[in-house]
Amino acid sequence: MKNNYAYNHKPINFNFEQTIDRFFVEEIPLYKPTNSGNFLILKIKKQDMSSWKLVTVIAKATGLKERDIGYAGLKDKSATTIQYISIPKNVEKFLNKNLTTEKVEILERNYSKAPIKIGQLKGNKFVIKLHKVSPKDAIDIKNIANKLSKNGIPNYFGYQRFGEDSLSYEQGKEIAQSGKRLKGAKEKLLVASYQSYLFNNWLSQRVEISSVISNNSIDTASQKLSYPKELVKVLSKQPQFFKLFIGDTTIPYPYGRNSFVKDMSSSAKLFKESQISPTGLLCGDKAIRSLSDAYHLEEPFDDTELYALKGDRRLAWIWAEDLSMNYNEKSKEFTIGFYLPKGSYATTFLEEIAKRKLV
Repeated sequence: MKNNYAYNHKPINFNFEQTIDRFFVEEIPLYKPTNSGNFLILKIKKQDMSSWKLVTVIAKATGLKERDIGYAGLKDKSATTIQYISIPKNVEKFLNKNLTTEKVEILERNYSKAPIKIGQLKGNKFVIKLHKVSPKDAIDIKNIANKLSKNGIPNYFGYQRFGEDSLSYEQGKEIAQSGKRLKGAKEKLLVASYQSYLFNNWLSQRVEISSVISNNSIDTASQKLSYPKELVKVLSKQPQFFKLFIGDTTIPYPYGRNSFVKDMSSSAKLFKESQISPTGLLCGDKAIRSLSDAYHLEEPFDDTELYALKGDRRLAWIWAEDLSMNYNEKSKEFTIGFYLPKGSYATTFLEEIAKRKLV
């Protein structure tokens, strides 16, 4: 599975490892706790522990079923992470007594009238330490990161989505097309990996189309893409890199209701101003499909027989915000911080800078 890159700078060298002392992520909640209600909201810092393991640990400490523990998103094991967990207030005394692991630290406690649900977060703040960065590469990273932050990046699913061998989507495809009902979280994750695989391949194709139009004359692009010259001419006038087609599905950025592109020029203007973003298909039950020319490009990456999971649309283009960078020439360590909307992967931002896979 190969993701095409949107930018044409030369590859940049640095050492990246996702470890607890190099990779930091903090969840930004969608709502602030009300400080009253029957649910305890825990702001938790954890190291070397997946979110699922955290839920298991809390369940054992409190006597709760795992399904009674609320969380907004999954955080990696190989990182230092801060995320929010909700539990019924009446088990707080058991938590105080039985939660003893040093891998978990409760930073804050608040109360709420409702539990936390999956997806109930704005986004995540990342701080990542890159090693073995030369002074020249440090300058290049700063320049490219600023450019990416301003103009945006393709919102690929990261390598973490596809398992250690990067092939979990194959099992997911087999399960999805078997027609059987999904059993447990593992099978759901595998099918989600298949959804993600199709999305990434669609997005990579769209990035390639945009690259051909952006980096060639109208005649050459028309030949390479087998598109009519008039269409290429209209697409090339769009000011942003990622070209929109009639029928593309967009949302107000970073979230809102889906709408379809009817006028490429006016939509492109809003896209350039970061007011809207195109979305890609996560095929599944009741998924919204693009229309017209856009669906012609989407259809090869659609599985209309996938009903095992609910379908959705995913942002195809995102912007990294709150960018911060610091370079220590003596240790050759480069620290980069940024914010991304929920569901986005910090590693895709780093890979666009590096112009290579990080694993």
